[in-house]
Amino acid sequence: MIRQIPHYPFPRLCLAWLAAALAFTSAAAASQDLDAYATRAMKTFDTPGMAVVIVEGDKTTTHAWGVRKLGSAAPVDAHTIFPIGSNTKAFTAAALAILVDQGKLKWDDRVADRLPGFRMYDAYASQEMTVTDLLVHRSGLGLGAGDLLWFPATNRSRAELVHALRYLKPATTFRSGLAYDNVLYSAAGELIEAVSGQRWEDFVQQHVLDVLGMHDTRVSIDARVANQASLHAKMSGPVRGAGPQSVLTTVMTGDVIAPAGSLLSSATDMGRWLQAQLKHGALGDGKRLFSEAASQAMWTPQTLIPLSAGPEPLALGQPQFEAYALGLMVRDYRGHKIITHTGGVLGGISVVVIIPDRHAAFAVLVNSEDVGTLFAMRDHLLDAALGLSSPDWIANYKKIFDQGNEQALQALQASKAAFHPESGPSLPLSGYAGVYRDPWYGTATISQDKGALSLSFDRSPGMHGKLEHVQYDTFRTHWATPGMEDAYVTFALHPDGSIDQMTMQAISPAADFSWDYQDLHFTPEK
Repeated sequence: MIRQIPHYPFPRLCLAWLAAALAFTSAAAASQDLDAYATRAMKTFDTPGMAVVIVEGDKTTTHAWGVRKLGSAAPVDAHTIFPIGSNTKAFTAAALAILVDQGKLKWDDRVADRLPGFRMYDAYASQEMTVTDLLVHRSGLGLGAGDLLWFPATNRSRAELVHALRYLKPATTFRSGLAYDNVLYSAAGELIEAVSGQRWEDFVQQHVLDVLGMHDTRVSIDARVANQASLHAKMSGPVRGAGPQSVLTTVMTGDVIAPAGSLLSSATDMGRWLQAQLKHGALGDGKRLFSEAASQAMWTPQTLIPLSAGPEPLALGQPQFEAYALGLMVRDYRGHKIITHTGGVLGGISVVVIIPDRHAAFAVLVNSEDVGTLFAMRDHLLDAALGLSSPDWIANYKKIFDQGNEQALQALQASKAAFHPESGPSLPLSGYAGVYRDPWYGTATISQDKGALSLSFDRSPGMHGKLEHVQYDTFRTHWATPGMEDAYVTFALHPDGSIDQMTMQAISPAADFSWDYQDLHFTPEK
């Protein structure tokens, strides 16, 4: 997944929001407190490694704890690179802002006028979607719609992914509300190439990373370099997030969705990025990364995010307002405005927080997908930066996560208890074999071999595995690649017994939204 992690991780969505411990009387005391807190958080949530950068005015400090990989002694340091997931989105917004500053683009330009062949399912959205609309999650698409076009890996090109947008049915009307997506950031990457003549990767490298001196940062999640953090997940339990921490061997490919979430960066480099954000693009000596107007545009709320009450242990951090801007979120925290975003991929998560009224900012990078450490560190350091009393966020998040895992487990057990495995299937196994097509995904193939069915997602290398009968005409996947969320596969039949359609649903109630099986509607290919 490449995602924005919600404030409260349950009941769903595994995937928005640190600074110097200014309240302490000395830097040494602050550092000791932070070390102790980070160590306890990592122990509580089984986090292998973490890096933090804290910016206060012109001062930047970095901290690092733990190891890059379980079973290895190699430590995390200030230059260890982590995937930052959806915190990449702000870099894509900055790249567009630079093009706006250069006079090559306007925020209210219609995408269809600047990106040849751009088209959405809805004709009105196709014609009226602007550059800003690409970035603010109000397209009408459902939550995470189309993520299986690229997730967890694909052999599609970015252009192919953007072409597939025309087949994604909207869940709501255009601009009527918020639903987080990744695929339109891929379209933003294609737009950058269409306007600048450079691939997103090359434009971001030349106009952002090189300008800021972010020499650790890589533009692809596939990067293989020294001092890179390995990714970890708890996958062996009945629901994801339960069981022991283990190294995640499944690696996502990032090129097609790079503008939404494929940057790898270090604490040192994120400090340079945060300095540029705090200074509204100013670099010194009269030079700028982007203009003051561009900075204001990127921090201006665009799409309201509906608020709901969180669990009581986390109520102190509950925002009173929240909105999506351009690749960043704007919200309040205990009476202070903050600019923030989280990011997550399989096995790694991050958070960025900017506190404008304190001219402070921080980022936390973690090489595990369990967010307890991330959120506890975020809230603790926010409290310290703002000089506020702080509850025991570690204990509070531990309580919420334990409850959430237990609820997910109970829901899973209840659904299994209601199964009737003695009923069905309606057809011999050979009757289910064939090629099935979904309008936006493409084809999936079911084959029979040695008395068993197998399912393969034809554009997603690694998404293949056995099918096990559950009840009636429903089967479940057993993906061959570790770390992938299994799904129920259900067939509907015509009166003559031939197959009408095949639909899917994630098995785990805690599955991340990027496993958007529910949006698939396969029919037999003629």
